[in-house]
Amino acid sequence: MGNRDDSTDNRLPPVDFRISGDRALIAVYGDKVDPAVNERVRRLAALIEAARHPAIEAVVPSYTTLAIHYDPDLIDPATLGGLLRELATQAEHTKIPPAALIEIPVCYGGEFGPDLAAVAAYHRLTDDEVIRLHSQSVYRIYAIGFTPGFCYLGGLDSRIHTPRLTTPRLRVPAGSVGIAGGQTGIYPLASPGGWQLIGRTPLPLFDCERTPPVSYRPGDDIRFRPISADTFWRMAGELRQ
Repeated sequence: MGNRDDSTDNRLPPVDFRISGDRALIAVYGDKVDPAVNERVRRLAALIEAARHPAIEAVVPSYTTLAIHYDPDLIDPATLGGLLRELATQAEHTKIPPAALIEIPVCYGGEFGPDLAAVAAYHRLTDDEVIRLHSQSVYRIYAIGFTPGFCYLGGLDSRIHTPRLTTPRLRVPAGSVGIAGGQTGIYPLASPGGWQLIGRTPLPLFDCERTPPVSYRPGDDIRFRPISADTFWRMAGELRQ
């Protein structure tokens, strides 16, 4: 499709709408990970959701893109593209909910963070320095995906950017906090994964019986709070009651 709107802000790239299969269009705002770019993604997502068009089944925001899934029996790509381009012209003036700040307790290292020492050695830091650098930042949730509730977080200190594992694990415990390149994130469910695991939270981050199943959304902020192993097990026991 490749149709662009005329952005009023010359500092930011215009949106480019692209076909993705037979049931989705992708709104692309360049390829630079930037809070201002991600805010434009979220503004368009908010407008589309508010429009409640019967043919639109889901909107999925990410770092610089927004996937719009639709029912091809109800609308064709050209018509949907025209609707989206019109909404994009209004997006710059659309209000979005303020970011919530979610605190996540994390026990770093030991059985909870088996890769903490390797991350520290990779950067010639101590374990405590990695913990301090990781827990002192406030992280923006740019996207949720991979598994239900898995949040991709931006804002990781460049001093602890670390490559993924060469060989992924077949099972990463639920609640594990990891690093992959310049990202950090949390595994809400046990799953395979190749991120460097540096800690774990006792909080149940995804619960299909809750409404909503996760307590955060793209655009919210997360801060990690270091806790001891004793506190981890105490909290885990209380949450199971």
